Amino acid sequence: MVEKVIERMESQRGFVQIPTQSRRELIGDVLLPLSTLVNGNPARLDKYGRIWSPFLKNKFHVGARVKISKTENGFLVELVASERVGVTEKQEEKLVATPTEKTLSIEDKMYFKTNSIAIYNEDFLKTDAIKESSIDLIVTSPPYNVDVQYENYRDDIPYDEYLVFTREWLAKCYSLIKDDGRMCLNIPLDKNKGGQQSVCADITTIAKEVGWKYHATIIWNEQNISRRTAWGSWLSASAPFVIAPVEVIVVLYKNSWQKTSGSQKSDITRDEFINWTNAVWGFSGESKNKIGHPSPFPVELPKRCIKLFSFVGDTVLDPFLGSGTTLIACVENGRIGIGIEINRNYCDLSRKRLEKHGGIYQQKLISVSHDDV
Repeated sequence: MVEKVIERMESQRGFVQIPTQSRRELIGDVLLPLSTLVNGNPARLDKYGRIWSPFLKNKFHVGARVKISKTENGFLVELVASERVGVTEKQEEKLVATPTEKTLSIEDKMYFKTNSIAIYNEDFLKTDAIKESSIDLIVTSPPYNVDVQYENYRDDIPYDEYLVFTREWLAKCYSLIKDDGRMCLNIPLDKNKGGQQSVCADITTIAKEVGWKYHATIIWNEQNISRRTAWGSWLSASAPFVIAPVEVIVVLYKNSWQKTSGSQKSDITRDEFINWTNAVWGFSGESKNKIGHPSPFPVELPKRCIKLFSFVGDTVLDPFLGSGTTLIACVENGRIGIGIEINRNYCDLSRKRLEKHGGIYQQKLISVSHDDV
């Protein structure tokens, strides 16, 4: 039996992480992932030692101490103590149904702000920091579900679950965008890891089902994608792998493609317009080691989207902020930028990158890093 404190992602997403030092005690040498039970309910134990189950979603609030023990058929997770003195497990479940964070003000959730840049440290699906129909342009690169090693997000969920998650955040984006607003969505064309999937086609289909209208697909040739190691059946027609070394930027809009709101002031040059309206873009990707994030994109990507699809002074949102690159492009190009990021460490990375950027010091700092929270 081991004890641990429930983290925000665990409560919200429905998993419990078995501490690394206790994996041998609770898991042993069995091959992962595997199907199991938790408190008698169906569950999945992934290769990182996380027990996933709908039963665990919002079962325990953030900060609750639980004990994890091995049973004959799986695992038992029980409340040991809550930060709320005297709270029983039944009371705990009722309290979790209305999480503490929902009572926080928007300012409480804000991580960093200047007069034109804001970062919120919270789950995009749960945020109420942004008014509906207030965003001019969304530029983002959501999780690809290709087992990228994020700090507290599982990037290898079953593909059908990934598409459910995708539908949820696409619907949320749709509610926040203006009638003449656009979205530039950087996603893979397809994927081979964990089974071949037509990612771009599937996400585009879901976006249209949600209500988004399709405008175009831009092919991004990164030029520096790492050397291939998987060929399938080498020099044989039996089962070769076909891999497209590109990503795409799907351009969507809400109701009207013609943009009538905003300043009507464009800052794109003649050469930029001619080159960027050719929907095959060639520029290098970004180094994850240099940036300190497992999957950053270069400033060139949001810069092109921002200058091509928005006016000066428009409001740009990145609901999966990551290392903050979209906000850097906003600072450089005179847009209001809003970023939502669930991981505090990535919020801190974004803030530091913005603070190092010369343009940010020309703006009045309104607040607020939460280093002491």
